[in-house]
Amino acid sequence: MSVLAAVMIGAMSISMQGQTASPAATKDKKPAKHEPAKKKETETEKQLREMQEQMKAQQVEIDALKSQLAGKDQQVTAAQQSATAAQAQAADASAAAASANTAAQQSSSKVDALSSTVADLKSTDAGLTETVVTTQQKLNEAIESPAALHYKGITITPVAFFAAEGVWRQHSVNSDINTPFNSIPFPSANEGHVSELNFSGRQSRLGGLFEGNAGSFKLTGYAEMDFLGTGTSSNNNQSNSYVLRQRQIWGKAETTGGFAVTGGQMWSLVTENRRSVDARTEIQPQTIDPQYLVGYTWTRQPGFRVQQKFGELKTGMFSMAASVEQAQITSFTANGTNPTEYFFAGIGQNGGLYNAAGNIGNGNTAGSGGITTYANNVAPDLIIKAAFDVPMFHVEVGGIGRWLRDYYYPVLTNPAVGTYTYASNYVSHTSAAGGVFGAARVYVQKFAEIGVQAMAGTGVGRYGSSQLADATLRPDETLEPVRNYHGLLSIETHPAPKLDVYFYYGGEYAQRTVYTTAAGNLIGYGPNNLSDAGCYNLPTFAGTGGTAGSISATGACGSPTRYIQEAMGGLTYRVYSNPKFGRLQYQLTYSYIQRNLWSGVGSGTTPTGPRATEPMIHVGMRYYIP
Repeated sequence: MSVLAAVMIGAMSISMQGQTASPAATKDKKPAKHEPAKKKETETEKQLREMQEQMKAQQVEIDALKSQLAGKDQQVTAAQQSATAAQAQAADASAAAASANTAAQQSSSKVDALSSTVADLKSTDAGLTETVVTTQQKLNEAIESPAALHYKGITITPVAFFAAEGVWRQHSVNSDINTPFNSIPFPSANEGHVSELNFSGRQSRLGGLFEGNAGSFKLTGYAEMDFLGTGTSSNNNQSNSYVLRQRQIWGKAETTGGFAVTGGQMWSLVTENRRSVDARTEIQPQTIDPQYLVGYTWTRQPGFRVQQKFGELKTGMFSMAASVEQAQITSFTANGTNPTEYFFAGIGQNGGLYNAAGNIGNGNTAGSGGITTYANNVAPDLIIKAAFDVPMFHVEVGGIGRWLRDYYYPVLTNPAVGTYTYASNYVSHTSAAGGVFGAARVYVQKFAEIGVQAMAGTGVGRYGSSQLADATLRPDETLEPVRNYHGLLSIETHPAPKLDVYFYYGGEYAQRTVYTTAAGNLIGYGPNNLSDAGCYNLPTFAGTGGTAGSISATGACGSPTRYIQEAMGGLTYRVYSNPKFGRLQYQLTYSYIQRNLWSGVGSGTTPTGPRATEPMIHVGMRYYIP
């Protein structure tokens, strides 16, 4: 730039000098049409010309420099524009990169979310597949192996087991697998000297539970039967043994509030329940003998029952029930010189539905030798019971009322020797009877349970397994209920999942009930003037031949039973148990029974209060359907 300034200053100086020259000099610069001969330049003109040429050259250089500067400015501007554009592009690229990074991050998140969703879908799909497979398996199992059958709105659950059982007794009672405890023979009976061995499948059981849920109430029906009836000796004394033997057939309606009404043949309300007072919760001893055990309180008979529950089992459940049940008078016993013009029962008749076996005479007429009799009941047995339950304990108490009626001709004379005389008009009399009963059961975790039950009262012998006498006769021919007591202790243990070991002891007692007539005769249940001199004698030779033995004493052995007791121990082993295929179990029990009579008139070979014993072994195999 300094060179350019010097040139410009020099040029300005020369220009000023030129302005001071003469006009002619200026005019000389105009070309003439006919140029004269050249004038020799002066030194000054020469210098001036050279300076002008120099200035032109410098001007050219200046113009070139300007042009170069202008190009450089354009290049600078272009460079600046390029730089700006580059910066803008860089910014755009940075923004694009940031956007791309953000998009990449978002894409990565979306990929992660998608991967998680895919994984969840896979997991859900696997779970759904498993659910479908499980549901299909359950559906197939429900179709192929239903827990119950369905008919319209009713659920039907079959109930059954198939049994092969046997018994050995040291003294024969000719009674299949059930034991008539009050008929154990004494040595004077020929059957008292021979053992017996019997096998049976007759305790096999068939039945079904029918349930319908009607919303505010539930309807239930239950039936079960076995093959232990004998036909010719069927009766309703204790278990209603008509063939095909109906064990239970009843219906029930129960509200959601715990109130229920049950009607039909069922276990009596006196029978111990495992929970509350519900039908089908009754407890039976783990014995093969279908007469169960001495001291066990029970019957199965028609009746009607109402009940109400309060509370829950976990916090304490209280239940109350009342029932009216079929009445009967069993094992009536009257010893001594008794009047005979009375009756309280009749024998089954041909054409009726009660057992008429042994009661058909010549020409199909009614006879007088019926195998069983039926009480002319004036009222049903009335039973009430209350129970309290918590998870590990059950207790129940109750009472029973009975009414025993007979018809008779009043006795006019009661001679010491000879025959009675009677009035000519029938008179009826009803004797009140009844008593109390109770049971308690404690569950010792899952390893054991201990129970006790008892009944005490008058005229309640039929509610014990031994069927001791309900009543005897007063001198005026009215009925006198016999006082009875019976009870049972149960100890049941579960030492292994498949094994039960148990022990029971029970006893039944009938009190001596004796009256003295006006003539001094003793009558009633167990007069002490009865002869027992022949109870232990060997059977006498009848001389008639034949094949029939007898459990009856052939000699004098007249006193009735005072007390029967039984101790039993046993075990049950479940070989196989599966909710789909059922349960197979084996069972073995040993019992020792002793029957004691009231003391009578003895002899040198008969102690006071004769007694008979009966050791026996039961074995069994059962298959229960699931």
